[in-house]
Amino acid sequence: AAALLLSRCLLKMVKGNIVVPEEILSFCCNGLQGSTSPPRARDPGEREEAPGAMASPSPPCNPTEVQMSQLVLPCHTNHRGELSTGQLLKWIDTAACLSAERHAGCPCVTASMDDIYFEHTISVGQVVNIKAKVNRAFNSSMEVGIQVSYEDLCSGKHCSICKAYATFVAQGPSGSKVKLKPLTPQTEEEKIEHSIAAERRRMRLVHKDTLKDLLTRSPRETELETRDGSVAVPAEKTRVESVELVLPPHANHQGNTFGGQIMAWMENVATIAASRLCHAHPTLRAIEMFHFRGPSQVGDRLVLKAIVNNAFKNSMEVGVCAEAYGQEMSVSRRHINSAFMTFVVLDQEGRPRTLPMVAPEPGEGERRYREASARKKIRLDRKYVVSCKQTEVPLSVPWDQSNKVYLSYNNVSALKTLVAKANWALAREKEKVRMYTLEEDKFLSFRIEMSVHIAAGQAFSLLSDLRRRHEWDRHYASAELVQQVDDDDVIYHVVSQTLSHENKPQDFVILASRRKPCSKGDPYVVAFRSVTLPTHPASAGFTRGETLCSGFCIWPESEEMSKVAYYNQATPGYLNYVTTNVAGLSSDFCATFEACEKFLLKNKEDLIMRLQDL
Repeated sequence: AAALLLSRCLLKMVKGNIVVPEEILSFCCNGLQGSTSPPRARDPGEREEAPGAMASPSPPCNPTEVQMSQLVLPCHTNHRGELSTGQLLKWIDTAACLSAERHAGCPCVTASMDDIYFEHTISVGQVVNIKAKVNRAFNSSMEVGIQVSYEDLCSGKHCSICKAYATFVAQGPSGSKVKLKPLTPQTEEEKIEHSIAAERRRMRLVHKDTLKDLLTRSPRETELETRDGSVAVPAEKTRVESVELVLPPHANHQGNTFGGQIMAWMENVATIAASRLCHAHPTLRAIEMFHFRGPSQVGDRLVLKAIVNNAFKNSMEVGVCAEAYGQEMSVSRRHINSAFMTFVVLDQEGRPRTLPMVAPEPGEGERRYREASARKKIRLDRKYVVSCKQTEVPLSVPWDQSNKVYLSYNNVSALKTLVAKANWALAREKEKVRMYTLEEDKFLSFRIEMSVHIAAGQAFSLLSDLRRRHEWDRHYASAELVQQVDDDDVIYHVVSQTLSHENKPQDFVILASRRKPCSKGDPYVVAFRSVTLPTHPASAGFTRGETLCSGFCIWPESEEMSKVAYYNQATPGYLNYVTTNVAGLSSDFCATFEACEKFLLKNKEDLIMRLQDL
């Protein structure tokens, strides 16, 4: 059995060790002499991984994983001898596509590429290592996670460049969509990515609505920033329009224009637009979501347009789009792709320079100017709310209507990450109730679970309403609905029966985020975390409590049975209570969960009657 297992792993390793020959991508260096590199030079004293800290890429065991290693040659670089972003985007798209097709077993096309933040530059002679694997398959689309690093062959140093998520769609004959087989994650990391992929997909789908909502609540007048000694540059002076003829070397193996090539062309014209504002060589720092709206083929003409939408103090946003048409000019152009790119200009010490102001054109120019400001806020929300580690943020985060999507995402993904952890240990078992603990460096987490004779959807409906929690949890005195954010997110003000060390009752302001299963096998999720609201500041009569990550996951076991599990990442004020129960000095947890079961069984019939009346 051991020999058979070893042979299977070796077979997967051989299949996964894909290196795309340089000749296949030789067209990448054509026409990109003016493109920029990923951003900044390393700051003095910045920590870097020591030689040998990260081994060379090893052959993968995940059947969808693809590894690509490319030596950076002079034809791949810009005027500074650094790898151009356009070339890097081609390699990223190629590796991601190969991974997607490995899972789908049929041709796949790029649907979108999420935000990319570039951390370092890559020089001639260094090696780019790209690892791509499918995180989750939905109906006909799948999310591919991509990690990019570079390797210095002389020193042996490795450094991370960027991390990205791409969405690919599987295509059958004549472009028809193909239903994908589900993906079963194996490792703890894969389980976490698989679980959170559903939340990232949800966030992509509401991105436009988030921008629209933010603009609706913002002042409609365009207020230009004033900078000492700076004269505003008309945005029209930065406009670029360029045409490319799609030739066979620009096509992928399906005959459509290679998505990575389109992204590289877009990056090229965006760089020119940015250069016209600053009269210097700009550095690309971030890309906001490439969204492919349709295909183009060999023989099409691609018109690439770019313009600086807004220039902030140290960065500028360039809007760029790609349109396609055939030989007949009379035929209307097809919108192929659009993206927004953020550039900076670095001085000799690698610090961002102050940029000239932009004067938008009346009408459409002012609209783009305002939208660029809104997108900057959204980018900051996504980067620092979504991407932050739990240990780097306060327990309670400020609630803002404009960042509700990302706080909700963070709330649910934190719980799903906790659920997917691998080292849960059974601590206590009393009749049907089981208690598990997870000991990590900075946190002690626990979960309590039991099987209940109730449909999962019914349990989800009853447990997601905190206003009824006092009926089964004696620690809850009351819960007031403060704000109905949307159908899935609610903010409550909760008053606890538990007294603090100050001998005062505790109160909480809690964001409750509900999620129904995205696909078969997913649980119903109710996630809780503390937020701060100006309308509900801490008061003298209470001790303000906080919860970092807690909530319910409910798995259907049959039509009439469910596994109900409660998770909590214990905060310092709650730790003594948790350890007392874990050590067996108290049975309060078990008693509370048994009361929860009675509450569910008692109310499920009433819930059925109410649903029938509706």
